Amino acid sequence: MRHFTDITDVSKDELTQILDEAARLKSANGREQRTPLSRRVIAMVFEKPSLRTRVSFESAVVQLGGSSLFLSAQEVGLGWRESIPDFARTMNHYVDAIVLRVFKHATVTGMSAAATVPIVNGLSDLAHPCQAAADLLTIRECFGEVKGRTVVFVGDGNNVARSLALGCMLLGAKFRLAAPPGHEFDKSFLAACKKYANGTQVEIEKDPVRAVRDADIIYTDVWTSMGQESEREERLKTFAPYQINAKLLAKAPKGARVLHCLPAHRGEEITDDVLDGPQSVAFEQAGNRLHAQKAILEFLLK
Repeated sequence: MRHFTDITDVSKDELTQILDEAARLKSANGREQRTPLSRRVIAMVFEKPSLRTRVSFESAVVQLGGSSLFLSAQEVGLGWRESIPDFARTMNHYVDAIVLRVFKHATVTGMSAAATVPIVNGLSDLAHPCQAAADLLTIRECFGEVKGRTVVFVGDGNNVARSLALGCMLLGAKFRLAAPPGHEFDKSFLAACKKYANGTQVEIEKDPVRAVRDADIIYTDVWTSMGQESEREERLKTFAPYQINAKLLAKAPKGARVLHCLPAHRGEEITDDVLDGPQSVAFEQAGNRLHAQKAILEFLLK
């Protein structure tokens, strides 16, 4: 029994296997008759609102022949109505896996410690491994392989950036974070990246222009995530020089591709002309959540 709490819960070879299967499933386009999740039930426990994570997981489960149960934060009351271990020990008897979209990563680790079914991190404050898997699949589609590519994340060193950085380390890509002071990766996370590095490195660059000079991928995310609303005005000022716009994109190689995990705050971290432009693959990237998550579920429940 395995969990998927972050991208490093799998090895390099296992991650490659997941991406290979995701690509195969995408190519099959739902035409195959295999139903590996037949009679399997997946619980989806969400403390945060969701579009892509919920719809892509529910669709993935149905297409693999299973069924899903959606449980909102109010229904479950993790940590206040019932302890996390008690919830996990109860759910072990009802379902075959649990997908979590929660505020605190400690909820994910607490659940995985008590669960006897796979726990999938659909998002926490420290990690977003399902997004990273879709991102890596998208990079493979654009360039043939992830190894040797330069991935530049412009903005906050958040959960999305962290999981993608670790995925890049596993698969041999260089990862560069362009972030304002105070929003970079912390020292403990950089040390973790070195542990998983496969001949590559994580770089920190304050200047976004210098950061994108050799980028294959330019990635951004919202500057104010859920739970940070009180910091919005300050963050808008701090991150303003880090907007992905035509001027910044012109400093990158012509073959660079733009990624965004969505939803986008158009006119803040990215402009319309870039997000809707020919170098953007953000919506293909969103579509790849479905295929990557199907492969993750297959891997965990095989």
